[in-house]
Amino acid sequence: MKKIVTLVSTAALLCTVSAGSVFAFSDLNAAEKEPIMMLKDKGLVTGVDSEHFAPRSTMSYAQSISLIVKALDINLNAVSFVKQPQASDFFTNIPNDAWYAEAFINAKINGLDIPNDVDPNAAITREKYANLLVTALELKGTFPMVKMMVLFDDNDQIDPKYQGTLQRLYLYRIAKADESRMAYPKREMTRGEAAVWVGNTVKFLESQPDYMQPVKPAPEQQDDVKVTVEQVNADVSKVTLTRSLPSPGYGFTISGIRFQPDGTAVIQYQVSDPKPGMMYPQVITEGKAETYISSKYKPVTEREAAPTIAIDPPAPAAVNPNPS
Repeated sequence: MKKIVTLVSTAALLCTVSAGSVFAFSDLNAAEKEPIMMLKDKGLVTGVDSEHFAPRSTMSYAQSISLIVKALDINLNAVSFVKQPQASDFFTNIPNDAWYAEAFINAKINGLDIPNDVDPNAAITREKYANLLVTALELKGTFPMVKMMVLFDDNDQIDPKYQGTLQRLYLYRIAKADESRMAYPKREMTRGEAAVWVGNTVKFLESQPDYMQPVKPAPEQQDDVKVTVEQVNADVSKVTLTRSLPSPGYGFTISGIRFQPDGTAVIQYQVSDPKPGMMYPQVITEGKAETYISSKYKPVTEREAAPTIAIDPPAPAAVNPNPS
């Protein structure tokens, strides 16, 4: 009998989940329903259960960063590293194994304004959330915007460093000013407000089909460089370039990476001449250079003009995981 009851209970639970997935949340108001259900259909948000979204609950930093990064696809595809980044490289209170750790890494490296000592469980204010969301949006391109000033009756409460992004939030029509003309910058963000703003941002991006800049096609891979790819994990690959050099005096370095729409990562390298006045044995040596890229990309190589003296790769070719 106990086994039968257990089976019946499990079946009832599955039916409840399945039925709930096709119905709207019952606790949304008219303004929240369309954008939140759109995000739900895209798999970007879930409710606290099958029937409730809890739109009046406060939004934490962890929830905010995770939603923005996921909805706007803020990733590391166009970034290379000298080592695989971890949350502890950037934050003092984000465990490396936390469910939101990767989202914080992606956001931080892409320039979103997150304090190094952020408390992931703390509530986030409207002005800080607006700053994160608009910054993430503008990573995608440059968009047309009406040049005007939105006047808020509580403008004196807005932190000056958030003035610009908060203004653009309204000018992009991601948020709408009500009759009170209040921005409520210090008010804690709710789940409903956060999801509506993100939903409106997704719709705004979908209405801008030409925001991505064209990229020139990848060149053919060169024969004099051997490319070895080693899978670090599901997301990151280690790429090693090797090339024969006439003597130990020659330098071999990776100078940059260009990520292409066709799924290739063009790894640019330089072969530099020996330092003037130095004597080296005329022995063929092997030059080696390494970098890390997203495993979504196929590496190809491109030779750049060599400098006179061997130097380290320029700063844009890698991200320092321990910024000062």
